[in-house]
Amino acid sequence: MSSSTTVKILSLVISASVIVQTTTAGDPDIPSDFIAPDGIPIDGKYFTYIGMRAFVQQSAPPSYFTYMRASKEEFAALDGLSVATIILGFRPRDVSPPHIHPRASELLFVVEGSLVVGFVDTNNKLFTQKLQTGDMFVFPKGLIHFQLNEDPKNHAISVSSLGSASPGLILVPNNLFNTSATIDDRVLALSFKTNVSTIQLLKKALSTPYN
Repeated sequence: MSSSTTVKILSLVISASVIVQTTTAGDPDIPSDFIAPDGIPIDGKYFTYIGMRAFVQQSAPPSYFTYMRASKEEFAALDGLSVATIILGFRPRDVSPPHIHPRASELLFVVEGSLVVGFVDTNNKLFTQKLQTGDMFVFPKGLIHFQLNEDPKNHAISVSSLGSASPGLILVPNNLFNTSATIDDRVLALSFKTNVSTIQLLKKALSTPYN
């Protein structure tokens, strides 16, 4: 990955984190500057996360759909600070399927390429937009949304900050058709006005990763 792309990603992560933390913070206020484990010396390393290095140090665009997250589960220092970050790498014609972050709004930057994005509100109205490199889009908390790289030749990269250290993720297709406790085929068939055999085909298709 080029040095200019790396610089863009890092600068956008910082600016997006500041914007989301000050405008859409969703975690409860904490009575201290930060939350730290008991009995463990705290220095700068505690507030440092290096998990994104693997993405920015790639020498070529992603060869598969890439999803890298820094929430409090991966980066304990974020606990109570109302912010998390996601980097998405899209191959040509890749999709981030319809999903929900139940505890956070999401502010997305397109770092490279272009993306078609959108969300559906509680009145069942679709809001969609094609974004170019440098554009931003906000997904309100708890609403179904998606991102699509419809370009047949070029990859795309986006960086998102979310207004919670634990935004949560409900991946709609997987949660409906590929859960550990599978919803009864008859319930899904009636709900989607189709037949059981179609539901079973969907479950089979979703048993393999999107990558």
